[in-house]
Amino acid sequence: MKNAWHKVLFSFALVLMFALAACGGNEEESEENASSGENESDSAKTIEFMHLWPEGSSKQHHEIVNSIIDEFESDHPDVTVDVEILGNEQYKEKLKVLSTSNELPDVGMTWAAGFLDPYVSGNMFAPLDDILEGPLKDKFVAGTAEAYAIDDVTYGLPLELNITPLYYNKRIFDENGVEVPETFEELKEVIQTLADNGVTPVALGNKDRWTGSMWYMYLADRIGGPEVLNNAINRTGSFEDPALIKAAEEIQELVDMGAFINGFNGLGNDEAKGYFINEQAAMYLMATWDLPEWTTNEDNPQEFRDSVEYTKFPTVEGGEGDINSYVGGPGVGLFVAENSDVKEEAKEFVTFFVEKWGERSVTDAGVIPATVVDTEGLDLPQMYIDILNDLNEASNLTLYADVQMSAGVADVHLDSIQALFGKAITPEEFAKQQEDALAAEE
Repeated sequence: MKNAWHKVLFSFALVLMFALAACGGNEEESEENASSGENESDSAKTIEFMHLWPEGSSKQHHEIVNSIIDEFESDHPDVTVDVEILGNEQYKEKLKVLSTSNELPDVGMTWAAGFLDPYVSGNMFAPLDDILEGPLKDKFVAGTAEAYAIDDVTYGLPLELNITPLYYNKRIFDENGVEVPETFEELKEVIQTLADNGVTPVALGNKDRWTGSMWYMYLADRIGGPEVLNNAINRTGSFEDPALIKAAEEIQELVDMGAFINGFNGLGNDEAKGYFINEQAAMYLMATWDLPEWTTNEDNPQEFRDSVEYTKFPTVEGGEGDINSYVGGPGVGLFVAENSDVKEEAKEFVTFFVEKWGERSVTDAGVIPATVVDTEGLDLPQMYIDILNDLNEASNLTLYADVQMSAGVADVHLDSIQALFGKAITPEEFAKQQEDALAAEE
């Protein structure tokens, strides 16, 4: 009986030992599986991306963004792009709120110059010069990426670009026997002839003020060169520079000649554009965001669209400016958050996005991209092709003055512009008002 009992105990011990061994093996296997799962999870990355093109209000932009994201995720199977979409003003407000707790998305949209300041000073946007010197080297139109730089460090990559051509009505020019001007003196001769013939030379809605600023900026560039206005604003120069005062004098000479539509200081830009569209004015200086108006907008008569052509702003004899230097500015750009947990993947994404946006935006949405475009084989209205080719030859892009300035100084500038055009102040007073406002911020 005793031997039998020993055998039972021995058998039970063997069973228990095997059971424990099996449990241990299962635990080890579970740990290995858990470890494997953790590694797999660690290798998957999510990029949080916030943009401002909802499907309802920006259908073409929205679709391009979705297609770019799909392609990126297909090329990067270990990366997921998590998207949040807000309208323009809601986007700006949310970005501001997120910045207070430094919880920005990994990638988002920003604007150039002054908009960047609080985010850069708060160390929230990552420097992107490594991308500009690497995969996107020489990809941008001259002057566009520079608009996203502070103290020579770039914090955003521009997507869109607007320059400001001088549009003109060829039929009106032909009927009045005038040629497309290449110099400012020739432009004044065209204006004088049109005015003498009872034709309004230029549609200008200067109630909005920035419209007149563009005329002033071009004259400043053509007389003093591309840096004179920038230097006055960044305080390495002065608004009382002789070239900037001369530009103001030329503005008032144009006013005296009757260059601009009657009541221009009381007209909004849309009202002034209506005069040009209705062929009641021969010229209109405006940014390329209006290109669809002259090419594909069927609300405008085909006869009118066939008559619209454009020219570069003329050079000033003896001036420092270059015919291929433009007034304009990039639209929105992309930033990468400095504290992103997936910063390298985020930089890969913005690089990919910029390249693909440059390929698709102009054909799919009628948007001029900030990158150089190869127009060979593109199915676009000829005006788009011509402007894109001109941009490839651009020597400089001067960012709109009010965008370069702080909000307070911008108001002084724009009010002074309106007063200058209205001849309520002298060119010297115009220069001093802005110089004083800029100096007060130093």
